[in-house]
Amino acid sequence: MMTSPKILAVIPAHMASVRFPGKILFPFFDHPMIEHVRRRAKLSSRISDVIVATCDEDIAATVTGYGGEVVMTGDHHRNGTTRIAEAVEHHDCSHVILLQGDEPLLNPSYIDDMAAAIAANPDGDAWNGTGPLETPEDADRHSFVKCATAPDGRIMYCFRRGPSYAEFPQQQEYIRKILGIIAFRRDFLQELVKLPPARTEQYESIEQMRIIENGFTMHSVPFGESLPSVNEPEEADIVIDYIKQNPQQQALLKQTMGVSI
Repeated sequence: MMTSPKILAVIPAHMASVRFPGKILFPFFDHPMIEHVRRRAKLSSRISDVIVATCDEDIAATVTGYGGEVVMTGDHHRNGTTRIAEAVEHHDCSHVILLQGDEPLLNPSYIDDMAAAIAANPDGDAWNGTGPLETPEDADRHSFVKCATAPDGRIMYCFRRGPSYAEFPQQQEYIRKILGIIAFRRDFLQELVKLPPARTEQYESIEQMRIIENGFTMHSVPFGESLPSVNEPEEADIVIDYIKQNPQQQALLKQTMGVSI
């Protein structure tokens, strides 16, 4: 059995976002969005380091300009999973946590929670942060992925449109939102990206189904809330308003960026 996992956090990033080109460098409080994510990740004491994996020189120059570490990857990647697999292929770590560069509200405690879940079961295949289902409409909203969990936390299946017959309060007991913090055992990740896309993965646009459909295990790591991210330009204002109304977020902003609001 593996002991004392060495966990690396990786932020895959590229400029060619379809809905918001260049969003990764969008300025929040005079600092690019990805730098907010990187600095917040660095606050976690349970990871060995934080690196950015990118194929874009603009991103690399920005991150290194702030003193961050960058691994240059190919420009052929269609998702963050294959990009981080290339980035850590020869890196000294046992596990990898994938962080989304468009989530500037990242709570460092969530990384700690992921690391704790890994340490409790280091031989597991994969883990995914999940948040509570808040409204009945959420269960059927196709814009974000949900999952159904077993009593032991194992993710049984993922979906976009609600397949459940149960009343909503019952659904809330086992259905959760899939969030953008995903972890892999490093050697499993290297094997995963060699597998062809799963049928459900392709039809439903849900990467996690490659893990499940091939018989591997993925566990839910529950977080207390789902924080807004930036997928489209108008969502940047939502994130800014969230910070202005949330004392914890204001404290993190001051701690990482030295900005008081």
